[in-house]
Amino acid sequence: MKIVRLKTAVVEGNFDWTFVRLETDEGIRGLGECFFAPGLTAILRSLEPLLVGEDPRDVHRLFRKLQLATSGAGSVAGIVYNAISGIEAALWDVLGQWLEVPIYRLLGGKFRDQLRIYADCHGGEALESLDEVLRSRQPSWVKRGSRHKPKDYFGQAKKERSYSAADYRKRALAMKSQGFTALKFDLDVPGTEGFDPHNRCLSNRAIDHMVSLIGSVRDAVGYEIDLAVDCHWRYSVSDVIKVAQALEPFRLLWLEDPVPPESLEALRAVASRVRVPIATGENLYLFEGFREMLQRHAIGIATPDLQKVGGLAVASQIAQFADAQTIPIAPHNISSPVGTLLSAHFCASIPNFLVLEFHASDVPFWNDLVQGMPKPLIQNGTIRLPDKPGLGATLNEKVARKYARKGEPFFE
Repeated sequence: MKIVRLKTAVVEGNFDWTFVRLETDEGIRGLGECFFAPGLTAILRSLEPLLVGEDPRDVHRLFRKLQLATSGAGSVAGIVYNAISGIEAALWDVLGQWLEVPIYRLLGGKFRDQLRIYADCHGGEALESLDEVLRSRQPSWVKRGSRHKPKDYFGQAKKERSYSAADYRKRALAMKSQGFTALKFDLDVPGTEGFDPHNRCLSNRAIDHMVSLIGSVRDAVGYEIDLAVDCHWRYSVSDVIKVAQALEPFRLLWLEDPVPPESLEALRAVASRVRVPIATGENLYLFEGFREMLQRHAIGIATPDLQKVGGLAVASQIAQFADAQTIPIAPHNISSPVGTLLSAHFCASIPNFLVLEFHASDVPFWNDLVQGMPKPLIQNGTIRLPDKPGLGATLNEKVARKYARKGEPFFE
């Protein structure tokens, strides 16, 4: 069996969902998904000649070939792995279909049939649609003239309406009513910034507002619902410690990305002084990006993103090492149903899985993007593992084309 071509398509969800399809001379087509990045489809097209004529069943060898071929471009990390991760997933899909087994079998089998999902609740309302450099846009699936108003994700916090405890409470109750047993809210929302937007420092007023927001959620849903919070790597060590210590009574599942993830000592400083598990990983690449952090217990929970960390095999290596350190895995996931199902195969195959993210509850066509699975995909806060060969589902190209991003090729 040989690869004959690589094709791409981009769907405009709440983020760009970039699909990669590998076609073979035996008619098997493998599907993967990449995390968004500037120029991503151009990178994918550049990698196609490296794959054409190759046997797609040699997953590890082809990963190494792509890695070495891009080494001159700095492939020790970075957005080239957004592309490679999607390609690697498509290779697993081809192999699974050829062997007539689901991907989780190729990863060593399953520990569970259902995967627990947590709902990312943002800041009490739906996150607007963002492009590949996080600029806000009016998504095609929101009616013109609606109350949903696009806004600049950076630089205009003082002009935006501050989020209230009532906003957080309302969102928490809505997600709880859908059956979710774990929720995550952002802390870095309008009304929680310090006096200077650039110095990572917080005022007492901002910290008090953060505490009031999370306190309202805990009061609304009680302690039977797990609750995590996200800082998006914005704060200084000293101030985020104040935040974490103030939030300790709420018994959080984790505090995510409190400081920039590249600063191992900063993460250790926070983790050593608070009683809230620290989570990070969505902006780290390959096993090397996680090894020292896990080994030194700078975090309590690892959150790799399967669409950019380097692929399913890399993620499995990270999970195995984390398990040896008694550290659970809670993958970051802002993908379409394709990436979510790929992540589900990985999550089922590891012992130390905690919970998987779901970020698209307000995208009306999310469930319709795939075929071959019961709908809705997420029921009572869980997703059932596909048991068909490969990914276990196919892309609904009619729906995908309807919401395709203009100016990008659609499997051409």
